[in-house]
Amino acid sequence: MSTQNITRILIVGGGTVGVGTAARLQSQLNGRHARITLVNPLPHMAYRPLLPEVAAGLIDPNDLVVPLRKVLRKCEVVVGTVTRLEHATRRAWVGTPDGEVTELDYDIVVMTAGSIVREQPVTGGAGQRRSCKTLTEATYLRDHVLSRIAEAAATTDAGERRRLLTFVLVGGGYEGMECLTELDDLVRFAVGRHPGIVPGEVTWAVVEESERILRDAGSKHAVRTLERLAGRGVRVYLNTAAEATGDGHLTLSDGTEVAAGTVIWNAPSAANPMLLDTDLPLDARGRLRCTSTLQVAGESGAFGAGDIAVVPDLTRVDDDPSAVCRATALHAHAQAKVLADNVESAIAGTALRQYHQPNADAGANPGLYRSFAEVRGGGVEGGKARLLHWAYHVARIPGLSRKTRIFSGRLPGQRFRRHLVERSIGGGSATVHEMPAPSGDAGRAKAS
Repeated sequence: MSTQNITRILIVGGGTVGVGTAARLQSQLNGRHARITLVNPLPHMAYRPLLPEVAAGLIDPNDLVVPLRKVLRKCEVVVGTVTRLEHATRRAWVGTPDGEVTELDYDIVVMTAGSIVREQPVTGGAGQRRSCKTLTEATYLRDHVLSRIAEAAATTDAGERRRLLTFVLVGGGYEGMECLTELDDLVRFAVGRHPGIVPGEVTWAVVEESERILRDAGSKHAVRTLERLAGRGVRVYLNTAAEATGDGHLTLSDGTEVAAGTVIWNAPSAANPMLLDTDLPLDARGRLRCTSTLQVAGESGAFGAGDIAVVPDLTRVDDDPSAVCRATALHAHAQAKVLADNVESAIAGTALRQYHQPNADAGANPGLYRSFAEVRGGGVEGGKARLLHWAYHVARIPGLSRKTRIFSGRLPGQRFRRHLVERSIGGGSATVHEMPAPSGDAGRAKAS
């Protein structure tokens, strides 16, 4: 501990887990013999679980922006990026936006820096692919989809019209299914305002390199979702990878060429590469190795959670001893609570509790609301599952005014109003709030 008997807590990353941990710690410790410092590239976070709703025009992007200093009033917020961390000496080096590098000493470190989008071996210009990992990208995607529908309504070329109305999602995981579901609703809504287009002209396809979609979910969820996708006319390519993009076409590994006006990239995530500049133990995929108490394996005074960490899933270890927690928002929220409690216990010298969250994989994601979601052992589907998803996340967004604005969009008379006016791409307030990627990965987004 420090010579002044003040425990210095360093939290690396201001996403869902980092902010949730810091907020709970500042409330529980209330300044008692502890100083909490949170380091994040920007002075705010974006609430990522609802980005598909931004892309669908249901939420204004500014409503998902959370100013860190406003919600973490009893914490020190440092705008910068941890460029190096040496836990053996309890020291971190932080690069600030002005190019300076400062040193921070700590007693306990909490690693919650999230993940980045993993680069895929696909030829062709990256500009051909859209994504939904940041507020800027979600807003851009919405504008892009609306522009494609408007162009299709105006063209007399049948082939070009088919291409413009063809949307392909690469990656059939949780986030991909959420994005597809919301964008499908947006497309149907917008098409209804263009009398020259009928819904049957719109084509959706999903390209998934593994043997099934939602590979991180239970087989029941995956099968049910696949059935519902087929019922809505969505083509699904399994055991197939995207190999090249360009000139309005997507080439698949089985030789299929798809003429598509929109390719939405939902590539798998990878652990934040900042871990490579630490002396903390990593697994083969570069993730932080943690125990069931969210402590870094073999290290005292170090904790980790969220996408950056690999944490044993105690709810599945009886069936699969190697089971680890999946990268879901429900795990992130639940881990933040246990993380804060265990940091407090470490300071007090009391026993730590294990992370055990039975329902964190079975929440009602919008990507599942058309199929099936299991909550506390019961089945929920259709609109109930979607409402549950919506209520869960709105309840966890910091700030009463922010909750009220988002919730009011679901009130009678308001729920069918979408943000269908295109913003200027590359400008507007949403652009300001994009999370920068680590150096060397320009355009990649950090996740929480």
